[in-house]
Amino acid sequence: MVEITILSGKGGTGKTTLTAALAHLAQGQVICDLDVDAPDLHLLLHPEHLREEKFISGHEAVVEPELCQGCGVCQEVCRFKAVVLEGGLARIDPLACEGCKVCVSLCPEGAIAFPERDCGRWYLSRTRFGPLVHAQLFPGQENSGLLVSVLRRQARELASEKGLELILSDGPPGIGCPVISSLTGTDLAVLVTEPTPSGRHDLERILDLSDHFKVPAGVIINKADLNPDQAESIREMARARGLPVLAELPHDLAMTEAMIRGMAITEYRSGPLAGLIGQAWEEIRSLVGFHEIDFAIKAKNWL
Repeated sequence: MVEITILSGKGGTGKTTLTAALAHLAQGQVICDLDVDAPDLHLLLHPEHLREEKFISGHEAVVEPELCQGCGVCQEVCRFKAVVLEGGLARIDPLACEGCKVCVSLCPEGAIAFPERDCGRWYLSRTRFGPLVHAQLFPGQENSGLLVSVLRRQARELASEKGLELILSDGPPGIGCPVISSLTGTDLAVLVTEPTPSGRHDLERILDLSDHFKVPAGVIINKADLNPDQAESIREMARARGLPVLAELPHDLAMTEAMIRGMAITEYRSGPLAGLIGQAWEEIRSLVGFHEIDFAIKAKNWL
């Protein structure tokens, strides 16, 4: 089983649209949307939910009004200013509460409960390109790195169950905890960048991260024709690091048109852009050793 993760050092580089195109070309894989804070792969894949599960992580303090005496001890000891006194009773702001349990331990009346925190939902869905594992955190919730780990585990179990040999993941932007959870242990990181100073800078950061975890990487320069000098700078950086540039994609309004229609560019219109993405997919297959595997024969095992 091989895991390929599409990442970028910043948002807005075209990572998700590229993931959808690769999913269309690959056929017969498990698809993962690991950007659990702001997922958008579903906008292109139109999933049909087959399974929905709660994501429970950590705890939160909740005042039981019938026991609270309004003494204010909880407000005094809360360093996160999550406790508000209203009408002589304490109330805890769930968005400010860090779940440290100090108020629970020090409340003289035992008036503060400490239930598990319901942070979001994760889904197993059917799409036209294969099964999709994805999630959505509720606003203000954290532990997205843990949720990413849950999705990756579910994707591996599903791939094993269905006899699929590839997991294709759309990772989160940046270099934080959810990115680390997406990157570690993957077989290839496909890093999407754009020819701008910020794009180059953030590509360097994600490359440093992939180097640290010893994950092989390849680079795709999106909208490469908009700034040839910056594109050349990125090519030079890739050469210096011994990394392949898998594709240099031009700016093409067809990409936007495909997104508006909820389609991958490769299924929306044939042409130079779709052709370059197809060539990039062949390069990716070569890097991970999929020279002769026809993923389409696995389609019968889809959900």
